[in-house]
Amino acid sequence: MDSIRFGTSGWRGIIAQDFTFANVTLVAQAIATYLKRELKRKKSPIYGRQPKIILGHDTRFMGPEFTRTVAEVLAENGLQPLMCQRDAPTPVIAHAIRQKRAMAGINMTASHNPAAYQGLKLSMHNGAGASQKVTQAIEREIVKLQRKEWLRKTRMESGWQCRTFDPKEAYFKQIRSLIDFKKIKRAKMKVAVECMYGTGRGYLDALLEEAGAAVTLFHDTLNPSFGGHHPEPNAEGMAEARACVLRGKAQLGLGLDGDADRFGIVDKDGTWLTPNQILALALYHLAKNRKWKGAVVRTVPTSHQVDDVAAMFGVTVHETPTGFKHIGALMESEPIIVGGEESGGLSIQGHVPEKDGILACLLMAELCAYEKKSLGAILKEIEKTTGPYFTDRINVRIPADAKEALLNRLSKGLDKVGRYPVESFISMDGYKFVLPGQQWVAFRASGTEPLIRCYIEAKSEEGLNTLRRACKQILKGS
Repeated sequence: MDSIRFGTSGWRGIIAQDFTFANVTLVAQAIATYLKRELKRKKSPIYGRQPKIILGHDTRFMGPEFTRTVAEVLAENGLQPLMCQRDAPTPVIAHAIRQKRAMAGINMTASHNPAAYQGLKLSMHNGAGASQKVTQAIEREIVKLQRKEWLRKTRMESGWQCRTFDPKEAYFKQIRSLIDFKKIKRAKMKVAVECMYGTGRGYLDALLEEAGAAVTLFHDTLNPSFGGHHPEPNAEGMAEARACVLRGKAQLGLGLDGDADRFGIVDKDGTWLTPNQILALALYHLAKNRKWKGAVVRTVPTSHQVDDVAAMFGVTVHETPTGFKHIGALMESEPIIVGGEESGGLSIQGHVPEKDGILACLLMAELCAYEKKSLGAILKEIEKTTGPYFTDRINVRIPADAKEALLNRLSKGLDKVGRYPVESFISMDGYKFVLPGQQWVAFRASGTEPLIRCYIEAKSEEGLNTLRRACKQILKGS
């Protein structure tokens, strides 16, 4: 019996191998069973709600067809699916769930994964990703169905069409309430926008143009193979936008991943800024220029530079496990100025408890307009107080037996990492070792890929290189 497991951001698999119509039907039925039970449970947050579920997909192969299959299964269960008219960004779907008071949302997306992958992400009534408690309950329903050798018996009558809607204008209204378009307009910006053949086209570019920016677009057409590349706005993915900036055609490069929940930022001098730096900049901007009050939340493997910026403004820092659903839960329970993670996810107070690359990009444009400086120049101002930070992430593919042995060894703690003694050990999410001089390393198994991720932070280039060598030795088992 093949197991279907939800990772940090939904269930993902290779199309036609794991991600098949049979498995999608199975997962959709398990979700329908769970949601119907919750509708009747008096203590459930969706008790008594209209059984409306928002459906969407990104630009991946067979996205519309998989989404229609889910819609049929939900309708056969007496639920009310409502589908986005076209491929839609993950944050837009999250906003639509809240705006339409739906009880949940299902999004067909594998985010930044390679084109061979497809995925299914379940979001709850507040737009946040489903918690582990919820996904584990759904996994149990899947196993029950598999044991019964369940097959879909009922079918929607021939010609049935799922109701559709356009979520764009309601989302645009929300963004206009969060971003100072007048400030950006006065700055008369030239911006290179990398769409990655994804759902962000017609969103980020349209909002920037509304804000008076001159936009140069890259890869704004539909291409399920993403041009043969991962749809990830990292330094490599932002190369063409960077070249545009270096030619003087733009003063800022802004990019989105395939479903527009992650961001990529290229500064005026062509430097690709890390998500860690962008989170620190976002907190600095909102606390200094907007005078926002509240806390900041980051994940375990996210830079402690955020902590130093928080100290500048007397802001409390919360640390959560990896996965934006953990950040989103805190954003729903207390005032959070900004929440983010090192993988490129960010949201702010008053917005959805889901990462939003479109918002993050616009926020950086607004920061440049406020300060009338490049992002790099603003970072240098911050580093006069915090000092510089140097970060890296090593991804290592490792056989299952070796992976388990390594994780077991790390779970018992380490006395040293290289020549540095371990000052504290955090096992909230993977295994994090805090070292002298504001340095640390962390190891965790990827929730969506067969990888061990190693995160490193140091206060100098030399320190980073030393820790990088030490971590590679640990990963080799020596």
